[in-house]
Amino acid sequence: MRIIFYNEWRGFLRNKLFLFFISFFLILLFLVTFFGIIQNNKQIESQNDAHSHIRAQWDEMNPSNPHSAAHFGTYAFKSNSILNSLDEGVNAVTGLVLRLEGHKQNEVAFSEASQSVTISKFGKLKVSLLFQFIIPLFLIFLAFNIYTSEISSGRIKLLLIQGNSLKKILFAKIFSLLSLATILLLFTIAIQFFLNFSKIELDQLIRLIVFFCSYFVYYFIIISFTVLLSLIFKKSTSALSLTIITWLLWTVFFPKTVGNFTESLTPLPTRIELSEKMKEDRSKGVDGHNPFDDRKKDLELEVLARYDVDSLSQLPINFAGILMQADEEYGNKVWDKHYGELYKNLGIQKGNYQLSGFINPFASLQSLSMASAGTDLFHHLDFLNEAEIYRRYFIKTLNDEYAFGGSKTGERGWKASNEFFRSIDDFSYKNASFISIQSKYLTDFICLLFWVLTLVFAINFFSRKSLTQ
Repeated sequence: MRIIFYNEWRGFLRNKLFLFFISFFLILLFLVTFFGIIQNNKQIESQNDAHSHIRAQWDEMNPSNPHSAAHFGTYAFKSNSILNSLDEGVNAVTGLVLRLEGHKQNEVAFSEASQSVTISKFGKLKVSLLFQFIIPLFLIFLAFNIYTSEISSGRIKLLLIQGNSLKKILFAKIFSLLSLATILLLFTIAIQFFLNFSKIELDQLIRLIVFFCSYFVYYFIIISFTVLLSLIFKKSTSALSLTIITWLLWTVFFPKTVGNFTESLTPLPTRIELSEKMKEDRSKGVDGHNPFDDRKKDLELEVLARYDVDSLSQLPINFAGILMQADEEYGNKVWDKHYGELYKNLGIQKGNYQLSGFINPFASLQSLSMASAGTDLFHHLDFLNEAEIYRRYFIKTLNDEYAFGGSKTGERGWKASNEFFRSIDDFSYKNASFISIQSKYLTDFICLLFWVLTLVFAINFFSRKSLTQ
């Protein structure tokens, strides 16, 4: 195998067209990776500046009514990972900024796609685009005739006479092409590593390893599948045609079809339906701006009994703050009910889609690619959950100050000090570590392993069968 592997590379290096394409890919990968990192770092810097500006505004707030401050609100920024330049995943569509305020839970806004003048199906030229679409095609065109060319030239008989088995010959050729793909992968990862060396931590190293292994296995599948078809049909044109058709099914047809199927299995409410249901449930609870609400009266009686007084004016605290917080807590229950169900169904959809990796390895690759960059659905939902936890802390702190900070019922002009506003902790989000959520990608790992074992078995089987014919 080693001699065959060595001879394959000698043939590659003697081929001027091959050298041209390799040089082209290396230059293209360098440019895309380099400028992707620069752009991503600028986005991180801009986001940090915006975050600092928002916090500075909050820290410099003049003495104000805490309830007014709750409406003023703040912003939660979903921090870009330094590996975002490898695969931007859902970030370009979902956005990175979330407004946090009282009485309502907003959606993430300011997505890059929504602000882009040019929107295409494949988006911007990213490393993932090259690795998922361009390089596999290049490998297919290199692999489709590595077996049939040996038959037509008669070299296969010489190799077999020298004591090589057909299986060893085929795998030597497969690994020679795989080593080429490995060079391209390592080249990109090396650029990512050295340009972000000061920011690389253990979690980023693990993610880079997952990124490399995912593409390494996928390329093995692509090359082996192409070689297997040439082994079965013994015709270069048949192998190439079928491989291209299968590749198109994997990358274009199956993702859309399976996506629609998983959505039909676990349908999600439309944005309007979800909003109407939440509005309906919210209206049944305490309304902080409705003095005639029955629930408000029940709460009023409860507070009066707790402090053993006859009227709100006798309370040593501000009932308005208690009322606002009660409204918030009921709204939280409504949010947990509807968004909890929504996130649960999104997780089910994602899980069902991951199962399609048994018929489409590209689905597993995409999932692991986004996961390693920290830009997939699971990472996005983790950000939304952390932002909501902070929003509840933020609003409760303001409402508690309004209720117990020194004002009394009816004192709408009462103001909290600047020191109080500065004492509220800032929101700081850090991506979940890959180790903490690795179980969510177990299906993807199993699917890729399934394809590897299946193809190794198939090549082994058909190589023996080919010799007996």
